Amino acid sequence: MTIKQTTLGGTASNVHVGRVAEGLMLMTWKATPVPDEQCFETIKTSIDNGCNFLNSGEFYGMNPPTANLELIARFVAAYPEYKDKFFLSVKGGLKNFVPDASEENLRNSVNNINAKLGGRKMDLFEMARVDPKIPIETAMETLEKLRKEGLFGHIGLSEASAATLRRACKVAKVAAIEIEISPWSWEEETQKVIATAKELDVAVIGYSPLGRGFLTGTITSKDQLEDGDFRKTHERFQDENLEQNLKLANAIKALAQKKDITPAQLCIAWVASLGPKVIPLPGSSHPKRLLENIAAADIVLTEEDSKEIEKIIQENPVAGGRYAGHAAKLMWG
Repeated sequence: MTIKQTTLGGTASNVHVGRVAEGLMLMTWKATPVPDEQCFETIKTSIDNGCNFLNSGEFYGMNPPTANLELIARFVAAYPEYKDKFFLSVKGGLKNFVPDASEENLRNSVNNINAKLGGRKMDLFEMARVDPKIPIETAMETLEKLRKEGLFGHIGLSEASAATLRRACKVAKVAAIEIEISPWSWEEETQKVIATAKELDVAVIGYSPLGRGFLTGTITSKDQLEDGDFRKTHERFQDENLEQNLKLANAIKALAQKKDITPAQLCIAWVASLGPKVIPLPGSSHPKRLLENIAAADIVLTEEDSKEIEKIIQENPVAGGRYAGHAAKLMWG
């Protein structure tokens, strides 16, 4: 299987990537990391099938925080023939999980990421969150400076508003913006970002297209999640919200059954249908599940299907915020 391709935006407008990306976060950001052999097989399967946009983060690990980067370094060491076969996006720029867009911190972050990758430089550096203390224009000037020094190939943003994206693009080209998109994360600002990105030729990477796994229909209680799973702290997984949110998951499941596809495939196909450069970013550490996810790139939703999904979203409002506490304050920076 070789999935359909698209291109990114800005300085990466000639870079071809699969219509579905692969997130590596949950291979390492969990109490019990997935064994290397299983991760390597999944990554190889992803690349071999044209799903060549891999997404990582400087802090996607519990012990150490850089565990995800180190996993990629071990993969490249074990399979050097794959070193140049994938496009690597990495989120960074946080300091103690707080965004810090000072030149000192961004440079330290970029250098730390590249050092941990063991000789495989990242292609795209994403500021994981917008720093409210530093104007986006100043941050973009710094990122463009680092890019021109050859520390990474392209600039990305994450969890930024449409207005911030527009301001950023006036300073330097943005190749991609990563935002949460799924039937349970379909906000007015989500739609504004997609429209603005299309206008400015910026690819949109839609993270958590499966609602952090909830929309697969397999999670009916937070007790099913292992200790240490960050989802246990999310408002949407709490008992008082779960019952309401199951209505949305069940409606998605019913429509998927009608179309003879999985709920995951329906959600991924729907995100991909939102634009030619809107790229869903699910994450899987199982080759079989990954193949299920990327097969969604070939699913064409009819206008009737899209209207049905919109109706499901409207009739089953989500209970609970996407994030809570400090993290909620950094949404749509």
